[in-house]
Amino acid sequence: MPHVEIKYSDDLNIDTKNIFDDIENIINQVDSGAGICKSRAYACSEYKYTHILLTVNLLTKPHRDEAFTHRLSEKLQKAIKKYFTKSLYFSLDIQYSSSYYYTDVHLLEGDSIDDI
Repeated sequence: MPHVEIKYSDDLNIDTKNIFDDIENIINQVDSGAGICKSRAYACSEYKYTHILLTVNLLTKPHRDEAFTHRLSEKLQKAIKKYFTKSLYFSLDIQYSSSYYYTDVHLLEGDSIDDI
C-alpha cells in the first residue's frame, strides 16, 4: 500500500484531495497491483520560499526498478504541476521501503475494511 505525503508552504492554494486521487490513479496505472494510497498533507505556516515537497513511499518489489521509477516520476510531475496557480519550488521524492518495513490492517472485532 503506497503512502503519499505532501508538505507545502501555506501560501499555496492547492486541492490536495484531487492531487491524492490523481497520484493514486497514476500509481495504479503504472502498477496495477499497488492498491489504495494512504495520503496526508501538511501545510506549513513558517517557511522560506514558496514550495511543495511530495513524497511517495512504495514497497520494494522486483518490477519497481529504475525505469519504473523514472516513468512514475514523469507522470506524477506532469499531473501534479497542473494544480499550481503560482510559481514555486517543486520537489518529488519516490522512496522504497527497507526490508524491515511492516504493514498491516488492524481491525477491531466487528469492523470491516470499509470502517477505516
